[in-house]
Amino acid sequence: MSLTIRFTADTHVPVEVEGIVPDVVRDMSIDDIRSIQAFHGNEKIKFGDFFDVDGDPTDGVMDWHGDLKGVHWIGAKMKTGRIHVHGCCGRHLGSEMSGGEIHVDGDAGDWVGAELHGGLIHVKGNAGHLVGAAYRGSARGMTSGTILVGGNVGNELGHTMRRGLIAVAGNAGDLVGFNMLAGTILVFGDSGIRHGAGMRRGTIGLFGACDRDPLPSFSPGCDFKPPALNLIFRHLDELGFQTDPVFRSCSYRIFHGDLIEGGRGEIFIPKIAG
Repeated sequence: MSLTIRFTADTHVPVEVEGIVPDVVRDMSIDDIRSIQAFHGNEKIKFGDFFDVDGDPTDGVMDWHGDLKGVHWIGAKMKTGRIHVHGCCGRHLGSEMSGGEIHVDGDAGDWVGAELHGGLIHVKGNAGHLVGAAYRGSARGMTSGTILVGGNVGNELGHTMRRGLIAVAGNAGDLVGFNMLAGTILVFGDSGIRHGAGMRRGTIGLFGACDRDPLPSFSPGCDFKPPALNLIFRHLDELGFQTDPVFRSCSYRIFHGDLIEGGRGEIFIPKIAG
């Protein structure tokens, strides 16, 4: 039986629950979990003052219920286990997570998987800005792991990303892969402008319509069918993230950049007959 957590408070003030994850609570009693410190705005509270807690902490699985849009840092710094959010949740989902899985049935806020170090995050709805990104002042963002978003995302997807895979089924805002160091970002919907600005290495796949051609600091290369993409598509299939079969057979235009940073990154854009 999983550990069931249900948000019971009626408040418009943000609630922060950083550190309440399966590997931390595994050896704790229910009463001890209820006594963990959380924050209601800038006020320290006991976790049990705002949440009902029941079930088996040793199971390694946590089920979160309720209106969690104002509840932030769910799954932050998680190392093992599985979290299932039955609905929407707030900002910093899975921030600095290094292992395990987080599944969200609804939407999530900004900073999903910020500075992720491992594991899997799958948001079935939309996510906000700065998915898989570095926090302001940090040298690198996501360094490993996988982030899947079934809906749309905001700006600066994968900002300063170092390694790992991000796949977005819907649309993205501006600056996909801004300052990207390495890794793979795939956006299957439409996207905004200035993608790959400042990128040093890595791969960005833009499968939908873009507001602009790649930046002038990107050099067009050949048209070809990159074998690595089919391996990634197969991996996404295994994770339950479906992609249009047309992308497995079409050829792609490749752009090399950002030339200001050495030109070792690449942007793939499919060539599909209309």
